[in-house]
Amino acid sequence: MSAKVPGSGEAMLSIGALSRATGIPVPTLRTWETRYGVPTAVRRPSGHRLYPLQTVAHMRTVSEALSRGLRASEVLGASAAQLDALVAGTALEAVSGAAGGAAAVSELPELLSIVERMDAPRLTRILLADAARLGPVELVVQRIAPLLEAVGQAWAAGTLEVRHEHFLSARVGDLLSALRLSAEERADGPLVCLATLPGESHALGLEMAALVLVSVSCRTLVLGTEVPPKEIVEAVDQTRADAVAVSFSVAVAGAGAARAVRKLRAALPRTVRLLLGGGGAPPASPGVETVDGLRALAGWGGQLRRRH
Repeated sequence: MSAKVPGSGEAMLSIGALSRATGIPVPTLRTWETRYGVPTAVRRPSGHRLYPLQTVAHMRTVSEALSRGLRASEVLGASAAQLDALVAGTALEAVSGAAGGAAAVSELPELLSIVERMDAPRLTRILLADAARLGPVELVVQRIAPLLEAVGQAWAAGTLEVRHEHFLSARVGDLLSALRLSAEERADGPLVCLATLPGESHALGLEMAALVLVSVSCRTLVLGTEVPPKEIVEAVDQTRADAVAVSFSVAVAGAGAARAVRKLRAALPRTVRLLLGGGGAPPASPGVETVDGLRALAGWGGQLRRRH
């Protein structure tokens, strides 16, 4: 059954209703609450437990984590973001194991050889294994970003061709999108719109940034590349986004980028934060923030979520 706590107007569930909605037996819920403080109940004067509706989603994630072999002590003591990371990590381990249990490869020469052969299954297995072992932030910092840079240098040096660069970009883009979408439905934090401005066609920076933000439970809306400032502002108005993140590659650095940022900042509501990242990002200015790297972006996203 559901009820409302007097004066709150918030719909609540009885412990029996929570059990039916999650498949977790009532005695187990009581034990977890006593031992770990989860799920957290509101008590009626009669002593009966009532739970907010959002408890259902959380406890379903707890149940999923336990079904993957994690211990109750590490699952029930975790924050929502930590719990999502645990579930995502075990899911990736299962996928990589089903795909052949590839060990993580840390040496760029071997990865470059895989790209040269355009061995898509092998590359995917390795990156999935790395994602399970490292987590999303370190995956992009330690593996994907260095590999993209190395392939770009090899193409410039003539040791790889444009087809190799396009192959890697497409494969990495697909992987980043899949990882982000698998975690996105559990993200419940502030909404960040991600885009590049006209003249900037590099999309992988956006995908890496979006995955990092989702990993700290921010919601993301990837608008894509070369989006006019007017369209970004309209997207913010339509979705009531809390922040805008704009990616710049080194190729677009310069006065034109700074002017576009000033135009965007002037058009955005003052309450919406504007963040710039990437090798070509203009410096911070009043109302405009910058981050130096993807680890810093994770910290910024975590701070944004705590303030939400």
